[in-house]
Amino acid sequence: MAQIELDGINRIFQLGDSQVHALRDVSLRIEAGEYVAVMGPSGSGKSTLLNLLGLLDRPNAGHYRLEGRDVTTLSADEQAAVRSARIGFVFQSFHLVPRLTAAENVALPLMLAGIPPQERTSRVTQALKDFGLEPRAHHRPDELSGGQRPRVAIARATIMRPAMLLADEPTGNLDRATGHEVTALLEALNAAGTTLIVVTHDPAMGARARRRILMEDGAIRQDQRAAAAAPEAPDAVSAPPPR
Repeated sequence: MAQIELDGINRIFQLGDSQVHALRDVSLRIEAGEYVAVMGPSGSGKSTLLNLLGLLDRPNAGHYRLEGRDVTTLSADEQAAVRSARIGFVFQSFHLVPRLTAAENVALPLMLAGIPPQERTSRVTQALKDFGLEPRAHHRPDELSGGQRPRVAIARATIMRPAMLLADEPTGNLDRATGHEVTALLEALNAAGTTLIVVTHDPAMGARARRRILMEDGAIRQDQRAAAAAPEAPDAVSAPPPR
């Protein structure tokens, strides 16, 4: 069964007296475990599509089925429960909470989901170990290096063991070495079975995906599958095992 099915999705924003068609009749099927890059110029609808996939926004028309369930018919609370349990997010600026330590940032989704403290501690400890962050567990984001902050963000995004990981320009603000490290971590999670959908302007990152979707004016203009497997991830980063 396809993990993601979009049928006739439209999203229209009202700006003053005019309407902006951010998504136009988008239909898309993404199988569980795929690695997809969504590309296109600014204003093409990439971020709107990602927000809809992440249940951060609702379409004006059309249906979105996630793991066979029509999530467009769910209430806001029901969507929030699905989002918490099945979807992870990695944002360009990572959005770590400044006043919280690395361990507390990683634990945040577990707290919001009501996971008991003992299990929370166990899972956070393992996640920090998996991502090489144990020595930095009690440091706040401003005390972490440029490579450690994205590791915390990815650990937080995957602590609930989501089926799908959505990444919005995850290498956009990073130097080349750190960008390679983040890419390797995301690809390792995909190799372990997580569906990975990346919005990116970076042609190098787009080329690594096994499927590339090009958007223009709110519509899908191209949907290409790589002829061969994506190149090996940089081997300087050890991949965290699935938890």
